[in-house]
Amino acid sequence: MQHSTLNNKQATEKYNRPIIYFLLLWTALNVLQASTLELHADEAYYWVFSRMMDWGFYYHPPMVAVFIRIGDTLMHNELGARLITLLSSTLAIYLVWLMLQRYAVSAKWFILFMAGILIFHVYGFTATPDAPLLFFAVLFYFFYQQYLDHDSWVLALILGVVVACLMYSKYHGVLLVGFTLLSNLKLLKRGSFYLIVVLALTLFVPHILWQYHHNFPAVNFNLFERSGGGFDIIYGFNYLLAQLLIGGPLISWFIFYKAFTTKIKDAFMRCLMVNAAGVFVFFYLNTLKVNVQPHYTLIAFVPLVMLALINLKQKEFSPVWLYRLAVVNIVLIVAFRLCLVAGFSFLKQNGQLASYYGFRDWAKAVHAKAGDHYVVMRDEYQNPSKYCFYTNSLKGFAYDSRYYRTTQFDMWPFEDSLQHTDVYYLTQDKWPNVSTDSIITTGKWYGGWINDARTYQKVICKASVDSITSAPGQQQSVNLTITNPYPFTIDFSNKNALHPLTVEVCFFLGPDIVEIQSAGNDFYDLPPLKPGAQAHYKFTFKSPMKKGNYALFFSWRTDPFVGSRNSGFTSLTVK
Repeated sequence: MQHSTLNNKQATEKYNRPIIYFLLLWTALNVLQASTLELHADEAYYWVFSRMMDWGFYYHPPMVAVFIRIGDTLMHNELGARLITLLSSTLAIYLVWLMLQRYAVSAKWFILFMAGILIFHVYGFTATPDAPLLFFAVLFYFFYQQYLDHDSWVLALILGVVVACLMYSKYHGVLLVGFTLLSNLKLLKRGSFYLIVVLALTLFVPHILWQYHHNFPAVNFNLFERSGGGFDIIYGFNYLLAQLLIGGPLISWFIFYKAFTTKIKDAFMRCLMVNAAGVFVFFYLNTLKVNVQPHYTLIAFVPLVMLALINLKQKEFSPVWLYRLAVVNIVLIVAFRLCLVAGFSFLKQNGQLASYYGFRDWAKAVHAKAGDHYVVMRDEYQNPSKYCFYTNSLKGFAYDSRYYRTTQFDMWPFEDSLQHTDVYYLTQDKWPNVSTDSIITTGKWYGGWINDARTYQKVICKASVDSITSAPGQQQSVNLTITNPYPFTIDFSNKNALHPLTVEVCFFLGPDIVEIQSAGNDFYDLPPLKPGAQAHYKFTFKSPMKKGNYALFFSWRTDPFVGSRNSGFTSLTVK
């Protein structure tokens, strides 16, 4: 009996040894890439999140900021920002292996499949919300598998915390929870199940309150701002091709086939099947109205690869051709990653990949011009964030104009601090009467000083009506309620102002602004507004001469800036 136990222990150790070697190599490759590749634009943006910690952000929960903050506290460099991401990636893979051991899957095929999923490589080192989402999704499956075996209050407590962490990572986490319940409605008969629900919701309350106090920006962005575009048949084709690519360019077709032909033998396998199919179908249906980003399906690849591995064991399927194809698939992916590390010139010229190169020197060159003053860039959050990271400061600011969309920079107090100071305005086009410097690093940039900067980006303007019907050229009046959200008094007067203020109504026809009209001189008679105070103004304009369905909003503009979006849209029908 003792001899048999010893043999089993030796067999298990031999079985696990290749997995340990694989995890060490996986971690080493991620450390190499994380420490040599500059931050991607989105990673830099999330780094700024980590310096402005809150219970929520404009369109993301805060878990990515927590991941980055921990590593960045240990070391301020690219590896530090990505440290928790790459460690969580390694742990997630190991947990997947532990879950699959009860199905006696092959260590060889586990390594070949896990290392062949391209999207796992991307989020093995990239510090974005998808990284904590992937980790907590795996953690959820790990404890849910045990919870199916044992109706334990302790496991329910753990799952409640994990579900909350899922939701704090990315809103897509709700799909995993929903499809898991759909796969096993018997959970509703467990008393401990309700502990999971109540605890998860309780822990998520701070984020819900943050959304409420900020007028639910994530809801508006994800359900409305991102939902435009209408149906385009190419969206669906692009989505399907992208899934085959990120699933492994050579073997994804086989993994999909094997996963969805697996014989379901227990509740956990049914959970994997419903989640994999549910997530892929959910986002495919979304392509009927919007172009879906390929990585949105990240959490579906975990159950997908697990089912495929279980299928191989069920069928005892181990062909030589698949082994060779899987090896070549891994070689291609790893070779590409090493090319990124080497930084070959053809990669630096690629639109998406160019973001990984040259911005350390760019930030240094800009800082040499701007010093400790704010550097303002228009209509982008990426480069201001990179400037912040590579100067280890919060001196990069994104001026989101009427031609752009809202970003987190519109919510942070950066703009408050730059009022009536000298700021450095950095553009990629030469700006008349402003641009005096040229900086050549990642392309050519132009910079110049704006003295006594004056902006009104956060001023809130609410129209009294949501829609207007008018004849061409007809005069219309809209009552505006103007609110001061700043912690200081603001003045609309242009007396002795270096940069005069103009308040304008902008008419959109489709995606383009086709006409702009200014407020009357009586606007400047409004008294200064104290913090939180409101003023009322009747804005009079003439409807466009061309018939059509317009959208209009109100904008505060001070030279040399082009004006911000200070109101929501009001529909205008000219007929």
